[in-house]
Amino acid sequence: MLKFGVSMFFTDYSIAPGALGHALEQRGFESVWAPEHSHIPLTRTSPFPGGGDLPKRYYDAMDPFVTLTAAAAATKTLMVGTGVCLVAQRDPIQTAKLVASIDQVSGGRFLFGIGNSWNQDELEDHGVKFADRHKVARERVEAMKAIWTQPKAEYHGEFVNFDPMMAWPKPVQKPHPPVIVGGAFPFSARRAIRYGNGWIPQAVRSGYNEIGDLIPEFRKMATEAGRNPDDIAITVWFPRRDVDLMKRYADLGVERVVFNLDSDGADKVLPAIDDIAAFMRKANV
Repeated sequence: MLKFGVSMFFTDYSIAPGALGHALEQRGFESVWAPEHSHIPLTRTSPFPGGGDLPKRYYDAMDPFVTLTAAAAATKTLMVGTGVCLVAQRDPIQTAKLVASIDQVSGGRFLFGIGNSWNQDELEDHGVKFADRHKVARERVEAMKAIWTQPKAEYHGEFVNFDPMMAWPKPVQKPHPPVIVGGAFPFSARRAIRYGNGWIPQAVRSGYNEIGDLIPEFRKMATEAGRNPDDIAITVWFPRRDVDLMKRYADLGVERVVFNLDSDGADKVLPAIDDIAAFMRKANV
């Protein structure tokens, strides 16, 4: 049976995260996801992947760890996930503590979705060269895993370097919350296989028509790299609402699907999630 989640850019004009979390839990959803942008520079070296102008919500997004903590506090079973956290823009020691802390206060309900940033200007404002972002992200993830799992962690890489240190709390989930790598095929697939516990592809992106066509190739890539593909859970991002497609995803071993919500108030969001919940019941018959 597929799990269902929704993603929203929480803003100061959208439904509050606690209210949305409570509504989702009541309707049987598995998870809520919050994306991240620290800021949006007025220059645009790299184009918006969605094409056209950058939507207003990208400028207005709240911090995902704050909003997801509010959603976790208002719920008991709902999983809360970053969709995605831009780890190349974040200090790994502080982010490791954030992840462990939200996993603690939620009782082990955090999903650590990560991405490597498409916005060159935003990334480079954080002191990271765009060409280095994939190596930086990998090292920061590896360093965070050391902090989460070792009583006296250390890490020595090209971009991340620290001697033995102690950092608590440790996450509730063992060995740590799942690291779920987002992005387009095949590049994010390779990263998910190398250091992830899951993969978040968008259902349709430039270069392919439907991600379901490529899931067998992903599983083959994982096997060839020495990973059990069953250990890398697949979360499909923003698919079409098609019951037959959902059944195909389930047959292909997809764990969950996540639908997008506009950054609107409760008067528009609650009917939207009612519609998705009705679809969810049809898809999981």
